[in-house]
Amino acid sequence: MTLQPKCEDVETAEGVAITVTGVAQVKVMTEKELLGYACEQFLGKSVTEIKSVILQTLEGHLRAILGTLTVEQIYQDRDKFASLVREVAAPDVGRMGIEILSFTIKDVYDKVDYLSSLGKTQTAAVQRDADIGVAEAERDAGIREAECKKEMMDVKFIADTKMADSKRELEMQKASFNQEVNTKKAEAQLAYELQAAKEQQKIRLEEIEIEVVQRKKQIKIEEKEIERTEKELIATVKRPAEAEAYKMQQLAEGQKMKKVLTAQAEAEKIRCIGEAEAASIEAVGKAEAEKMRLKAEAYQQYGDAAKTALVLEALPKIAGKVAAPLSKTNEIVILSGEGSRVTGEVNRLLAELPVSVNALTGVDLTKIPLLQKMTTPQSQAAF
Repeated sequence: MTLQPKCEDVETAEGVAITVTGVAQVKVMTEKELLGYACEQFLGKSVTEIKSVILQTLEGHLRAILGTLTVEQIYQDRDKFASLVREVAAPDVGRMGIEILSFTIKDVYDKVDYLSSLGKTQTAAVQRDADIGVAEAERDAGIREAECKKEMMDVKFIADTKMADSKRELEMQKASFNQEVNTKKAEAQLAYELQAAKEQQKIRLEEIEIEVVQRKKQIKIEEKEIERTEKELIATVKRPAEAEAYKMQQLAEGQKMKKVLTAQAEAEKIRCIGEAEAASIEAVGKAEAEKMRLKAEAYQQYGDAAKTALVLEALPKIAGKVAAPLSKTNEIVILSGEGSRVTGEVNRLLAELPVSVNALTGVDLTKIPLLQKMTTPQSQAAF
C-alpha cells in the first residue's frame, strides 16, 4: 500500500511551523505470528480503513520527530530524517503486522518564508551549483523514480497476491465463524425463549392460583352476603308477604264463597221463575190448543157456513182498518161535471169487493143469499 503522511504547521525544536509531506510503502507481513497480529487488528475492515489506521500512526510519529529537530536538520538531511521516522514507527506498525518497505520525504515548506531565507549568503553559490546539478539530479531522480516504481510495482504485485489469498481465506474463515456464531445465537435465542416461556408459565400458574384464592374468598363473601340478604328478605319481605298473602287468600275465599252462594241463590231464583213461566206458558198453550181444537171441530162440523161466518166477522174489522185514515178526515169533496160518474165509481167499487174478498180468503160472497141481494144493481143503486 502507498501512503502519503502529511503534517501541517508542526512546530520544530526552534518553534518554526513547517509542513512536511512523505511517501511510505507498507505491506502486511507474511510470517504466521505477525500475520495473526494483522488479522487481530484489521479483521473485518476495508482497505481504506486499514490505510487510515497506518497513516495516522505514521503521521503521529512524524509529528513527534519534527518537534525534536531544527528546520536546518530536517531540510538539509532528509534521508536521515526519513530513516529516523522509519526506525521510530517500525516497531508500532510491526505490532500491527505491518512492515514499512520505504519512507521518503516528499516535500518540506513553510508559510513564513523561513526556508527561503536560509543561506541567503550562499544563494549565489547554490544557484550556480544548481544549474550544474539540475541535469544530474534529474537524471538520478528519473533513474531513482523508475527504480522505485519498479520496486513499488513488484511489491504491489506481491502484496496484492498475498492480500487476495488472505482475503479469500479471511472470507472463508469469516463465513465459518458467522455460521458458528449464528448457530450459537440461534441456540441461545431458543434457550432464552424456552426459559422465558417456562418462567412465564410459572408466573401464569401463580397468577391463576392467586386468582383462584381470590375467587374462593369472593365466593365466600358472596355466599355470606346471599345468606344475609335472604334473612333480610325473609324478615322484611317474605314474612309480611306471607301474612298479606294469607290475608288476601282468606278474603278471596270469603268473596268466592259469597259469590258462590249468591250465584246459587240467583240460579235457584231463575230456575223457580223459569219453572213458573214454563208452567204458565204450558197452561196457556194447552188452553189455546184446546180452543183451536174446538174451533177446528166446529169448523169441520159447520163447513162452509162456519167459514162464511168467520169472513163476515172479519169484514167489519177489515173495513175499520181500511177506513181508519178516513176517520181523521172532516170532509170529502168529489168534483165531477157529471152526477152519474160518481155513482158509477161507487158501483164499480162495490162490484169489485167480492172479487177482492175471494182473492184474499177463498170465500165467494156472490154465493151467499144475503150478499147476492146486496150485489144486485137495485141494491147498488139504493146504496
